[in-house]
Amino acid sequence: MPRTAREVVFVDGARTPFGKAGKGQYSETRADDMVVRVIRELLRRNPALPPERVDEVAIAATTQIGDQGLTIGRSAALLAGLPRSVPGYAIDRMCAGAMTALTTTSASISFGAYDVAIAGGVEHMGRHPMGEGIDPNPRFLAEKLVDPSALVMGNTAENLHDRFPSITRQRADAYAAHSQEKVAKAYADGKLQPDLVATAVRSAERGYGLATVDEPPRPGTTVGDLAGLKTPFRPHGNVTAGNAAGLNDGATGAIVAAEDVAAELGLSAKMRLVDFSFAGVEPEVMGVGPVPATERLLRRTGLTMDQIGLIEINEAFAVQVLAFLEHFDIADDDHRVNPWGGAIALGHPLASSGVRLMMQLSRQFEERPDVRYGITTMCVGLGMGGTVLWENTAWQGEAK
Repeated sequence: MPRTAREVVFVDGARTPFGKAGKGQYSETRADDMVVRVIRELLRRNPALPPERVDEVAIAATTQIGDQGLTIGRSAALLAGLPRSVPGYAIDRMCAGAMTALTTTSASISFGAYDVAIAGGVEHMGRHPMGEGIDPNPRFLAEKLVDPSALVMGNTAENLHDRFPSITRQRADAYAAHSQEKVAKAYADGKLQPDLVATAVRSAERGYGLATVDEPPRPGTTVGDLAGLKTPFRPHGNVTAGNAAGLNDGATGAIVAAEDVAAELGLSAKMRLVDFSFAGVEPEVMGVGPVPATERLLRRTGLTMDQIGLIEINEAFAVQVLAFLEHFDIADDDHRVNPWGGAIALGHPLASSGVRLMMQLSRQFEERPDVRYGITTMCVGLGMGGTVLWENTAWQGEAK
């Protein structure tokens, strides 16, 4: 039977406020409960979507053990009260987990297997530090399949500084300070709050509370403040806690649907998925991954970077963003890049971050009908990058 690909749209997204791992606001809150809160909020915000019309729930986690295990997409769907007829699964592509959950379910929608899906991710890095429980095959190092530094993300960022000597510590710190500044302004202007869902938290000492804002941002951070920080990955290095994303807890989720089904149900269509691409690079410089992923996507679509009006790039490390910008000859302070700041200030709960990028892009599209195309892109552990190309459904023609 011949099949015709269908257009897929981003209907809505929501996320918990991000917390600091360790003794942060989610220290005694379960990861799966955070996902449940996001799913319930998505259904509450979109009452036109009958729960039984959700065809799949795909939830990513990098460390799939404990309260992030048990096929978390299925278990969270049951806990959220979705009908038992709604299936679910877990997915892992490290930092690009939620991005992959969304592109995978979207591809299934385009193919015609689903009409509507919920995709997202969660990471409770306080309960499950990156690498917990893993057993890397000794062949990786014994047969020199990867450089030993590839298994420590901070080391890969230092390697990227080596590869791009023009990206100095001072330049990375300046970028990081600007990210903090942009997040502070975005909060002051009420740009980020619509994505957040207030989330119950508990503490044996303080009782129950409510997380309503992101915990990691440090408003007022200056380049001078950052200059004094230590470089934990290399003596006299370039990567610090100030020019990299922290260790964080948080969950994200989004509704994606076939465009005709969204119209039928009366759901919003904030942006249209045009194409996506994942690419591999040398694991020891994983931060450069967004470059080939984006190049591949642009080649396939025939677009140029000049036609991309908004760029949401995950700020795992400042050097990784700057390497991307340098490759595409984009200024460090280009207005298209992370207009509301990024993960250096907001936090990066690994597998959840890809959908945060999409939420922010979708809201920026609403404010910018002059912009037709935007991308969400990120580097991925073990040497990968992912990029998703989106079209603004509010676009009014002519401009980018």
